[in-house]
Amino acid sequence: MTNYRGYISPKLDPITTLSIEARNDAVLWVKQEYERTEKELKFQREVAEAWKRLMPNMLPVNMGNAACIAHDSGGRLALFLREADCQRCDARLSAVLADKRPVDIYLVDSEGSDQKLLNLAQQHRIPAEQVRERRITLNHDEGRWMRYGNGIMPVLLQQGENGWHIAAF
Repeated sequence: MTNYRGYISPKLDPITTLSIEARNDAVLWVKQEYERTEKELKFQREVAEAWKRLMPNMLPVNMGNAACIAHDSGGRLALFLREADCQRCDARLSAVLADKRPVDIYLVDSEGSDQKLLNLAQQHRIPAEQVRERRITLNHDEGRWMRYGNGIMPVLLQQGENGWHIAAF
């Protein structure tokens, strides 16, 4: 690592460096990569099994629309979010608004303050016309998040034939 290789690849691992510089058949590198890959795949299989057990009705990866809504039935959405210190909440809200679907927005930490709902609407440029038409509603949570959101923050629910289900988080 004291020659040119160290300059162009300062963080290259020792086995790869030796394999490249020694110009051997890279057998040691292949063995190391095989072991690493097997460990990662084993871990991923364990994660997949745990996901099936703990959240059987939810896909681990959403391949949906801009709002990342899996199983899109076209039903009304309900988004539960926090105002304070939640970048993921801001991102999810922006994606849901861009999706232009009817949505009920619940502010979990509003503490019953209409001013906090107004601040949220202003900060995210929620169209007042859509609020008047009730395509978008701004609501105090009043415990619904605990009942439907499984402690996930933010969480997006979608109304389906059998009630509300988690659509994205």
